This record gives sequence, C-alpha cells and structure tokens, in this order.
Amino acid sequence: MIFNRINYRVGQFWNALYAHPTRRDLEWAFSILTPEQMALFTRLRPSEQAHSLSVLERLTQNKHMDLEGEDQDLMVAALLHDVGKTLHPIHIWERVLIVLAKALFPEQVRQWGSGKPAGWRRVFVIAEQHPEWGAQLAARAGASRLAVELIRQHQNQIPDKSVDMFSGLLHRLQAADQDS
Repeated sequence: MIFNRINYRVGQFWNALYAHPTRRDLEWAFSILTPEQMALFTRLRPSEQAHSLSVLERLTQNKHMDLEGEDQDLMVAALLHDVGKTLHPIHIWERVLIVLAKALFPEQVRQWGSGKPAGWRRVFVIAEQHPEWGAQLAARAGASRLAVELIRQHQNQIPDKSVDMFSGLLHRLQAADQDS
C-alpha cells in the first residue's frame, strides 16, 4: 500500500514537471467552460491544466457524461477545482513539502493552513484554502451553485454512506482527482 502511494506521488511529481495539455484537450475544455470560466482555467499552470483535464477524463471514462445538468456541473468542477491556487502559485518543491507534511502531520497541516498565506505557513494556507478561493473565483465566472460547491468541498471528507446527489457527485470528483 505504501509503495503504491509513493509510486503515485512520484508520478504526480513527474507530471507536474512535464505535463502540458494538448490543443485537443484545450478544445475539449473550451467546449465545456464558458469564456469567463475558460479565462480562469488558462490561469492555471500547464501542468495544473493537464491535471484538471486528467480528472475530467477519469470522470468521463467511468460514466457516460451528459453535457447538461449535474454532469455539466461536475465537468466544470473537474476543470476548475484547483483554480484557487492561481491566486498564490506554489513551486514544485513546495508541493513536495505539502505532500510530505500531510502524510506525516495531517492535523498540524490543517492548523498551519489557517490565516493568511504569508511566511513559513504560506504553502500550507494555500493547500488548505485554495478550494474556497477557487469556489469564489468560479462563482464570479458564472459557474452554477452546484459546481461552486463541488469546488469548495473537493478536499473535504464526507461520510461514505452519504447517498444524496451532491455526495455522489463529490465522491466521483474526489476519486477522479485522487487517481489523476
């Protein structure tokens, strides 16, 4: 189990260094997002865009996605779930620090993540608060209430036994995000 997790994180690190979306991928994103939302998406670093597109791809592999309603909101959330990071970009080595700290000191990381993104806590604040920032940005860009809430909650644990529509969509987003 631990080796699978390490392998996954090494792959993430490699992708963060070299992943870039293709023209076809960007056209796919543009077919889902409004121009205002696409403007947000393009503020993400190329590796973050590639990650978001990978999340979207994982979602669409698991179920036929309808371009209307809840599935549309889920696709928008997949593409914009990390857009809050654009307010305070972080370096690759800081991402490594976050991953290690979360693995070793999860409770402390949550505590360190409160406050303003400054000083030695900056990277932890960004890691903890980017979902809220992203939700606010997405709302201003015209995303639906459901997409905004999925972005806001994408890092929060929800009970496995939750069976309402929102919990089901959030579980799907989280699983695709975790696997991408």
